Amino acid sequence: MLLGLRSAIYPVIDLDRSRRWYRDVLGIEPSFDTEQYVGFDVGGYELGLFPAGAPGRCDVYWGVEDIEAVHAALLARGATPHEAIHDVGEGIRMASVLEPGGAPLGIVFNPHFRGGR
Repeated sequence: MLLGLRSAIYPVIDLDRSRRWYRDVLGIEPSFDTEQYVGFDVGGYELGLFPAGAPGRCDVYWGVEDIEAVHAALLARGATPHEAIHDVGEGIRMASVLEPGGAPLGIVFNPHFRGGR
């Protein structure tokens, strides 16, 4: 059901400043760059940045092949809805649930993912 980790996404206060910093630290240009989200392809996995007023956390997303089926299966196993399935562009769809202990579990379908299965 879960294929492996795909993305680590950080909320940042200053997206432009963080974009420049990670570009310098990683030595690469973003593979996805908008005013709402910046993504870096790091070894086939994504480091994502999005503008938010509450940094200090990291959202992690697990890869899935069928996001609707996996989302439904997680809910059937006792998870509760957290972030509805939504398209973030280029065919990438994301969602999250809260597992019974209260931790968020993110899932992502990314047809562009190049890492291992």
